[in-house]
Amino acid sequence: MQPLKHAIPRALMDIVRRAPLSPGKVEFAWGMAVGPAVKRNTEIRLEAGLLIIEAASRQWADEVRRSSRVIVARLQSLLGEAAITRLEVRSR
Repeated sequence: MQPLKHAIPRALMDIVRRAPLSPGKVEFAWGMAVGPAVKRNTEIRLEAGLLIIEAASRQWADEVRRSSRVIVARLQSLLGEAAITRLEVRSR
């Protein structure tokens, strides 16, 4: 038997992974992968495996770049390994 705090995230990941890839699904996965502060300060779009991130400032862009390996791993666990293969971070 698993504790509920572990079972719910796994169940959510399974549900997300099974849904078709869409902008809404990518946006949801982005929020799950980076948390509310980064999500609020970025805009994303997916183009053939490349996730383009527009950050609100250079500081937010640097933060995303520093965390890019962790972010990609989290996104791939939610969306599948082929969905996002690399990130491109830009600042406004």
